[in-house]
Amino acid sequence: MEGVSVRKIKKICVFCGANSGKDVAFVNAAFHLGEVLGKRKIDLVYGGGKLGLMGQVLGIIPSAFTINNLVGETCGKEIKVATMQERLVMMMELSDAFIALPGGFGTLEELFQMISWAQLNIHNKPIGVLNINGFFNGLLSFVDHAVKQEFITPRARKILISATTADELVDKLQAFRFEPDPALSKLKWSPSSSQKEKLDLTLRL
Repeated sequence: MEGVSVRKIKKICVFCGANSGKDVAFVNAAFHLGEVLGKRKIDLVYGGGKLGLMGQVLGIIPSAFTINNLVGETCGKEIKVATMQERLVMMMELSDAFIALPGGFGTLEELFQMISWAQLNIHNKPIGVLNINGFFNGLLSFVDHAVKQEFITPRARKILISATTADELVDKLQAFRFEPDPALSKLKWSPSSSQKEKLDLTLRL
């Protein structure tokens, strides 16, 4: 990426399905993404457990999921949290970027929560989807449709990055330049003084 300044990314949070999906390409792409991150010396943060496409390194998992070994033993280091919201906040705090692999409602909720928080200037970290075999084509078309209908601004649309290969996507995440909305950038979000290092999402006017 000659001539383009590169964002330093040490940890990427990956959102992915608890099921493997119908197409074996989804699993293969997940493994390949892990290889790409390893070669680039980028650590992986994920949602814990070992079901479906979920993988390794640092797992942040709600305690409820560990009862009766619901999602299996986490690969790598594990951090237990009380709630799903606390898990997502910790993922945001500990990661430098976010990638969504094919998944269901939970994956989409995590993806759009990060996009919404970026739009609100809570964080300025890059967010992308790995569009394997066109899995996210419908989603991307819907987002573009929402832009045309003026529910999403062109500036906000740039928050969501997409690519068809892991290398291309990581390159795009590293090249990402955050463009805050001039009005929303005036919002002040103050970090909590809690020893648990949780983010206080209380709006300060």
